[in-house]
Amino acid sequence: MTADIQWNETVDEKGHATREFRITRQGKRDITGALWLPDSKGQDNTLMCFGHGASGTRYQAPISYLAGRFVSEQRVPVLSLDGPVHGLRKVGDGARGAFTPEFQRDECLDDMIDDWACALAQVQALPEVGVGKLAYFGLSMGSIFGIPLVASRDDVIVATLGLFGVQPHFPHGEAFLDAALKIDCPLLFLMQLEDEIFDRDGYLKVFDTFSSKDKRMHANPGLHPEIPAEEIDFAFDFLTSHINGTATRRIVNPLAE
Repeated sequence: MTADIQWNETVDEKGHATREFRITRQGKRDITGALWLPDSKGQDNTLMCFGHGASGTRYQAPISYLAGRFVSEQRVPVLSLDGPVHGLRKVGDGARGAFTPEFQRDECLDDMIDDWACALAQVQALPEVGVGKLAYFGLSMGSIFGIPLVASRDDVIVATLGLFGVQPHFPHGEAFLDAALKIDCPLLFLMQLEDEIFDRDGYLKVFDTFSSKDKRMHANPGLHPEIPAEEIDFAFDFLTSHINGTATRRIVNPLAE
């Protein structure tokens, strides 16, 4: 299928130069998002990908903050997509009110995987990016779509997910667990202990299902959006270490007797 992409040079909410885009395809919905490019290409041919929460857009915190760091400190290009009813393709309130009926659709997850596949093909065709490995960061709705996305690909080398659990009668619940079982890349999973949307058992059910040998959960007090700032910086370091190949994990056993 032919896809056409239109670019718009602008700046994000942190003042970083970015290239917004709209991809049009016959018979399918448009895809919108943003691409950040470093001044020069780094040695690690990896594209950093971001998914946002249901109340946000391609620039939702902490995406612009992290994008600026990846571009300036690591020379890693960054891609962020708007959700299916968000941002430049806003429907209704462009937030949770619009996302709820979208999430009920049987094709909701598959359509977003298709959006990502198309956007990645368009962006990786650029000489400034190229075809290489992927890294992924997505919390809340960014995990709702990120878990199936990461599971569908064999080029994701590291991911940060979280603010998500599977509970009884949750839409697509078995699909999420089936997808989580297929994920075996190094993984950081963030949890809020007083999350008002996802309960602790739901979090643990997803985390326990991941097949990653290198997986860790960081749990903090607070409601759904109240992740401590240091966790975001830890996520940057975690992702970066796997992108540039410096990751190490030493387990002292026994730690004490």
